[in-house]
Amino acid sequence: MSRYRPPREAGTPLITPQGARRLREELHELWQVRRPQVTQAVSEAAALGDRSENAEYIYGKKMLREIDSRVRFLRKRLEKLKVVEQPPADLNRIFFSAHVSLEDEQGDALQVRIVGPDEIDPKRHWISIDSPLARALLGKTVDDEISVQTPTGEKLWWVLRIDYQG
Repeated sequence: MSRYRPPREAGTPLITPQGARRLREELHELWQVRRPQVTQAVSEAAALGDRSENAEYIYGKKMLREIDSRVRFLRKRLEKLKVVEQPPADLNRIFFSAHVSLEDEQGDALQVRIVGPDEIDPKRHWISIDSPLARALLGKTVDDEISVQTPTGEKLWWVLRIDYQG
């Protein structure tokens, strides 16, 4: 049995201006603040002598690898992302960055925002444009009914409100 795993799909390369700013801030924090701190700690630990049994040195090197890996990912990802700054021409239909109010068969309300895969936030109900619910919502208008296949079976939702202001 092989350990090979095919590369993960990168997802739709769309992002909101706030999401792009957050990723740039994370990149700056890692590259300009955290990496120099960890590099300094590693060099101090290396000066103590035997590196093979020096836990601070080993941990510091591991942290540098993780930081460098994340920095590489962020730089490549930011190059590919398209920042969507303008709302769509038709504000009555659901597209990227829409805030959508839904109601299910039991009358339970749900409010979601459709964002890029780099911005998903379950606590704020921000869902990826690549998710089954978002895919079903795209292009719909108020009072449309959508059906989404969930792990517990098919679920029906009705669109109550569409907003792009937030």
